[in-house]
Amino acid sequence: MKYPIVLTALLAGSFFVANAQQAKPEDTETWEPIPKVVVPGKVLGEAPSDAIILFDGKNQDEWLSVADQTPASWVVKGGILTVDKTKGNIETKRKFTNYQLHIEWRVPASITGEGQARGNSGIFLASLGKGDAGYELQVLDSYNNKTYVNGMAGSLYKQAIPLANPGRKPGEWNVYDVIWTAPVFNEDGSLKSAAKATVFYNGVLVENNFELWGPTQYIGKASYEGKKHGAAPIKLQAHGDKSEPLSFRNIWVREL
Repeated sequence: MKYPIVLTALLAGSFFVANAQQAKPEDTETWEPIPKVVVPGKVLGEAPSDAIILFDGKNQDEWLSVADQTPASWVVKGGILTVDKTKGNIETKRKFTNYQLHIEWRVPASITGEGQARGNSGIFLASLGKGDAGYELQVLDSYNNKTYVNGMAGSLYKQAIPLANPGRKPGEWNVYDVIWTAPVFNEDGSLKSAAKATVFYNGVLVENNFELWGPTQYIGKASYEGKKHGAAPIKLQAHGDKSEPLSFRNIWVREL
């Protein structure tokens, strides 16, 4: 009884050895399509060659006032874009679906207030019109500033708690690098696939391909019901709190 088992094992081993000998490395090599050449920035954070520059420190040509779609008129000085709370939210002229976003922001060193009233703003990864409609990545001073954790910097507001808090102290620049995958809807308005966001905050992963429940809701749970949309602008929030306005710089996006 032992010999047939041994013989079977030997035959099986010979079969696999023969197959391995016939296989070639090039059988699993893929040569096309060839990825396009993209020249990276010379320093970390500098826009690569295929990026769309949304703010280069000189003007607001890529931005509109959300309220009336007139040219944006926040404050540009010294290569920095500072929120003007009297002018309301601004959004990009261009509309996007899936993209990679780089944006830097700074809370003033002289910031006052506490909780949500301390350097509050937001980056709406897809703007859905006036007010705060859209999908918000929270901007806030979260350096020794206690608030609800799904509303601190790095959170997808009221949905996803950040995996860490790498925020720098007021007066220092923070960096978000975001991968945004837009939601897809069926013809009847039902959801086909949810929006997803991956966020690096000062180089630290704080949102890992999180699947959003729907556009941001301040009160109540988010939902996609009745919210069918296509490509959308990116929006920056002029929050109504009374603390000193924060600033942005070096904003660019790569369409994916």
